Amino acid sequence: MALTPMMQQYLSIKEAYKDTLVFFRLGDFYEMFFDDALQASKELEITLTGRDAGLEQRVPMCGVPYHAAEGYIKRLVARGFKIAICEQVEDPAEAKGIVRREVVRVITPGTYLDDGNQESIFIVTIVSPADCPDSGSFSACFVNVITGDVFVDDLLDEEAVVERLLAFQPVELVVTEHTYEQLKASFQQPNLQSITVTLHASLQSAANDQDVLCRQFGSSILEDAAVAGPGIRTACGILLDYIQNTQKRMLPHVKKPQRVNWKDTLILDACSRRNLELTETLRDGKKQGSLFGVIDQTITTMGSRLLKQWLLAPLQRAEAIARRQDAVEELMKDYLIRQDLKPLLRNVYDLERLTAKLSYGTANAKDLIALCQSLEQIPPIKLLIREFQSAEYNGIQKDLCDYEELMDRIAHAIVPDPPISLKDGGLIRDGYHPELDRLRLIAREGKTWIAELEREEREKTTIKSLKIGFNKVFGYYIEVTKTNVHLVPEQYERKQTLANAERYVTAELKQREAEILHAEERLTELEYELFVEVREYIVDHVDTLQRVAHALAKLDVYYALASVAAEHRYVRPVLDLSDVIEIHAGRHPVVEQMLQGRSFVANDTLLNCRDQQIMLITGPNMAGKSTYMRQVALLVILSHIGSFVPASYARIGLVDRVFTRIGAADDLAGGQSTFMVEMVELANILEHATPRSLIVLDEIGRGTSTYDGISIARAVVEYLQDRQQIGAKTLFATHYHELTELGHQLPGVQNFSTHVEDTGDSIIFLRKIIPQPADRSYGIHVAKLAGLPDAVLKRANEILTMLESKGQSGKEVIGELAATATPIQQQEAEAPAQLSLFEGYTKKQEHAKQREKAKEPRDALQEDIIQAIQTLDLIRMTPLEAMNQLFLLQERIQNKNRR
Repeated sequence: MALTPMMQQYLSIKEAYKDTLVFFRLGDFYEMFFDDALQASKELEITLTGRDAGLEQRVPMCGVPYHAAEGYIKRLVARGFKIAICEQVEDPAEAKGIVRREVVRVITPGTYLDDGNQESIFIVTIVSPADCPDSGSFSACFVNVITGDVFVDDLLDEEAVVERLLAFQPVELVVTEHTYEQLKASFQQPNLQSITVTLHASLQSAANDQDVLCRQFGSSILEDAAVAGPGIRTACGILLDYIQNTQKRMLPHVKKPQRVNWKDTLILDACSRRNLELTETLRDGKKQGSLFGVIDQTITTMGSRLLKQWLLAPLQRAEAIARRQDAVEELMKDYLIRQDLKPLLRNVYDLERLTAKLSYGTANAKDLIALCQSLEQIPPIKLLIREFQSAEYNGIQKDLCDYEELMDRIAHAIVPDPPISLKDGGLIRDGYHPELDRLRLIAREGKTWIAELEREEREKTTIKSLKIGFNKVFGYYIEVTKTNVHLVPEQYERKQTLANAERYVTAELKQREAEILHAEERLTELEYELFVEVREYIVDHVDTLQRVAHALAKLDVYYALASVAAEHRYVRPVLDLSDVIEIHAGRHPVVEQMLQGRSFVANDTLLNCRDQQIMLITGPNMAGKSTYMRQVALLVILSHIGSFVPASYARIGLVDRVFTRIGAADDLAGGQSTFMVEMVELANILEHATPRSLIVLDEIGRGTSTYDGISIARAVVEYLQDRQQIGAKTLFATHYHELTELGHQLPGVQNFSTHVEDTGDSIIFLRKIIPQPADRSYGIHVAKLAGLPDAVLKRANEILTMLESKGQSGKEVIGELAATATPIQQQEAEAPAQLSLFEGYTKKQEHAKQREKAKEPRDALQEDIIQAIQTLDLIRMTPLEAMNQLFLLQERIQNKNRR
């Protein structure tokens, strides 16, 4: 059997779009066939049917209504599918044979503009040195299809490729099969597995790359330093060509490429962004509860998008940060202007997305009205900020151009409340175009004439039930019930027979029908043509509209940061090129908001690369160590985006990177345990940290045996403290009390702890960081708070008392405990004890010896020293003052021993 002509047409189109789902337009539906139908019916949960196509068996088929297709497309794109939209490109009435169809657009995850998505949408191409032999490194091109920004970068190795992908979080990657195979292992990371990979058949030639660039940006682009280098040009050529081929048009909102300048950016790796919960929470991935959730008081979608971009890529240059701080400060001090600005910004739509839709040719009449309404806010906004003096507001004023002519064009052409569909008419105002008005008059008069004809025919024929109707198949008709057929005049011509009625036409009705239908058809066509003219007129202004959009987004970000600072008593941090991080009464910006009126316990911080390079923090769980360390990191990041910070004073020496290693996580799919993940992340930190970095480490070494963990933790502290290795400012929390000896042994390492008040039966967490080591971990107290059974707590106290009260080795204590242990515990007791790394005894053994000595009578010097220690005001002393006092006390003891 031979295939039907329609199915032959479908298969020829499908052959060119093998890796897509083809939405094949048939009347009012997009239909899918064969494997496409099987996949789509399953993904969309729609009915799978069949169609006779000239084959022995019916072809699997499913479909969706064309007017409701957007919702189905959104679901498929979210699952990583690509969709080829195949439309009828000629009038079926004029077609000779089968109606001609063509793919008018290919929708992919990286090119899909979903109005419900507020995030940036990046699509990327990676070119490997093997693909481009003249390039000595990987090359990348990233395009944000909403803003039109194009970023290019040279990447030295696979690690740099992964780092950039994690930074940009693209939704689609276009690569050759060779490059994909080379990077395939890297793409297995959890944060990269959701990227849709599109395999590009072959690389552009050098000539093709230049043609694509010139077609998009003009010939001057070849002189631009941003695209210098064969790898960069190839990457740009591939990606721009891919976008143009899928969208079947040029996208004028795509901007000239710009090099990514990582030297101007504070780098945050994926681990740090996740651990610090910058944009989403660790537990459920939500915005609420993250730093972004606290500071995002923006009004517009594009302002929120820009603020998130700033938060993930903070600045490193003090001058640029200071300009942002000036803008925040001016707006923060003027409450009335903030209040007046808020409703104006609320009337601004997402201009970046609107300009993208204009470029795509998908903007409808409602989008143009939204654009007009947004531009109407510019004059009053400029009036509000006209007195501001900072450089940022001067730049915003210049970019907020006067669009009175463009707004007049839209207002004069488009009706105030247009329909969403562009094909049904009702878009253009009366009086905009003479021919349109004439056609509307014909259509209106024709319908009036029809109504008048119906009245006249009822009177002539005396058939009161006579009515004139219309349908798309038969046109206009006169309908008479069967009981009144004998009253029908001779000039009526029978057209259709129904069960209870007959339908007729007259020569006069046929003539008027032709006039009305022609007018209505031409009216719809002309309205669409006039709308497209208006839309193309606006497209010519896309570049300036993008500047307006960015200016309004920046203003919105400054409004948000100023509002947060004013509402929550944030202060302007001092940023300089020193190595000092000094914070007075710092507060955690997220936790503070979650307390809902309860006061947050503020803490001071002092870090530098000299006498206080590493804060070694001990203390029990739940006492606030992790909160404090995250707090410091968050305040540093806020400072670098130009925000004010929750503190009474802050001085921040510019940092180049913030590293965090907090909490436990595993990668079971990748075959990595919790401890292995910890070590991999730690290795990354130690490899890339510099003296200008800030490092936050929590409980390093806890995932292995005690002495292994202590060994690793101590070695890490020594490595970080060594200026020849790293010498970075570090917050290091640990439960290994043995490490507190480093505070006396290594310069720059200082002991701190979370203050805990022990009442005997319970403990009170005071959430205060004090300059002294913790004397114990209070683990059993915390276990009690967690609700462990009393029997377990009692036995744990017994074991702890035995361990602390006897100066025995671990093996001897375990031997004594074995007498009352279970058989399994007795087997464990036979295991050999590990040797101590710290002078042959553990910290707990040292405490036991000290308690034994405490039973001996004290001499006068001991009493004096105890009295001196008890009267020290450690909370108010600086670390240096405390060390001086300790040195004097130590000297008195040594003098006595020498005598």
